[in-house]
Amino acid sequence: MLSNFDKLCGELEKQELEAPNGIASPSTYAQLLAIYLYQNDLCNAKFLWKRIPPNITGSNPEIAAIWAVGQKLWKKDLAGTYQALTAYTWTEPVANIIRALEEKIRDRAFNLIGQSYSSISIDTVILMTGLTKEAVLHACRDRKWVVGDDGFTVNPTPPMQPAPLHTSSEDQLFKLTEFVSFLEN
Repeated sequence: MLSNFDKLCGELEKQELEAPNGIASPSTYAQLLAIYLYQNDLCNAKFLWKRIPPNITGSNPEIAAIWAVGQKLWKKDLAGTYQALTAYTWTEPVANIIRALEEKIRDRAFNLIGQSYSSISIDTVILMTGLTKEAVLHACRDRKWVVGDDGFTVNPTPPMQPAPLHTSSEDQLFKLTEFVSFLEN
């Protein structure tokens, strides 16, 4: 199922392709660039940035601010990403995409922490999530992570992975038989 951003991305790409003289509106470019970042499609974001006409990038500080976020994501600089996200006052409709982007980056950071660390300092979690200490402690408790007695360390638990769907041997044999029969006929 496509998300609203996936549908909007398709519409914006179409607008860009069908734009008169091949130049879309700054709003189209800004939204499309933000959606590519939301989708973690950094390559398309970079190519879009390179094809936006210089007069638009130079006269539209919001597009430049979105690309500043993209550059931080490209370099995997989480702390810098959060700084770039809060350094600009976003306008609608880009603000909705940026809020969703920030949530998604934060969720990915928490998942990464859960998968990668058995113990981590609160300060590192703050840097990786861009949250305040109180918000980090609250988020850790929500995830059932153990906060050390010293108040400076967290012991995360790995995120729950969906159980793989197992099929019985008989089901697999039946499917294989059907496939071979199809190929023979």
